[in-house]
Amino acid sequence: MVHLFRTSLGVMALAAASVGLGGGAQAANGPFLAHQALYDLSLVKSRSNSVNSARGRILYNFTGNACEGYTSEFRQVSELDSGEGKVTLSDLRSNSWEDASGKSYRFKIETRMNQTDAGRVDGSAERDGDHINVKLKLPAPKTFKLDGKIVFPTEQIQRIIAAAKDGKSLLELSVYDGSDDGQKVYNTLTVIGQPVAPDRATSTDPSTSDEHMKSLKRWPVTVSYFDREAQQKEGEQTPVYAMAFELYENGVSRQLVLDYNDFVISGAMGKFDVKDSKPCN
Repeated sequence: MVHLFRTSLGVMALAAASVGLGGGAQAANGPFLAHQALYDLSLVKSRSNSVNSARGRILYNFTGNACEGYTSEFRQVSELDSGEGKVTLSDLRSNSWEDASGKSYRFKIETRMNQTDAGRVDGSAERDGDHINVKLKLPAPKTFKLDGKIVFPTEQIQRIIAAAKDGKSLLELSVYDGSDDGQKVYNTLTVIGQPVAPDRATSTDPSTSDEHMKSLKRWPVTVSYFDREAQQKEGEQTPVYAMAFELYENGVSRQLVLDYNDFVISGAMGKFDVKDSKPCN
C-alpha cells in the first residue's frame, strides 16, 4: 500500500490537472488559470480491508503562460493506517516545468517516508525529431531515448481537453513524467463522458463558486494508468491506478478520486485561489 504515497509523478500530474493544470495550444483551448489549490484527502473504501484510514493534503501552485512555459509546485503529505499500529507518513514534493509546445520537460521529485529520505529524482527530457532524449542527474546519472510519440504531463492534459471539445469519448496516450526512478513510461486510457452544462446542479466547492468557473462546461474524465513495460513483457492489462475528476474547459477540475485497486482515495478541494498572471507577449 505504501506505493500510494511514493507513487509516480503521473498521479501528481493528474492531481495537478485536477486543480487547474494548463497545457499548450492556447489558441485551441483558451487561457489556463494561474492559481493555488488545496485538496483534503480521505479514504473512500478499502476493497481488501487492509487499510483502516487515510488522510492528507495536496497543495498545488501553477504559474506560467504559452511563451514562458508552465511551472508547477506540488506537495502531498499523507498518512496511511493499515491497522495494528502500522502507520505510514509520507511527504512528497515535486517541481516541474514544461514548455507550451511539449518539447521540453524538467522535473525534481523528493519523497520522504516516516521522516526518512526515501528518494530523489532530478532530470530533464527534450524532444528531438522522432525521439525524446532523457538526461537524469538523480537517482543516478543516466541518459536514454524514448519514442517521440510519448507525451509529457502538460501536453497530456491539453490533449484530453482537445479530445473532449471534439466530442471524443476515448483517448490513448503514452506518458513520461519522471515517475519512480525517472525511467517509467505509462500507457494511459482516458474515458471522457458527456459534457456537463454550467447550470447543472452539483455539489459545491471553492471552484464552483469562483467567478472564473460559473459559465464553463465540464466533462467527467477517468484516466487509467498501465505499466508500459509490464504490458510489453506480459500483456498485462490491469491498470496500476486510475484517476477520475471533472475537467473544466479552462483546465480546472474538481472531485478528484484515486483508485489503487485495493483502496480508493478522494480529494475534496478545500481552497482555490486564482493568481495574477502575466500576459503572453
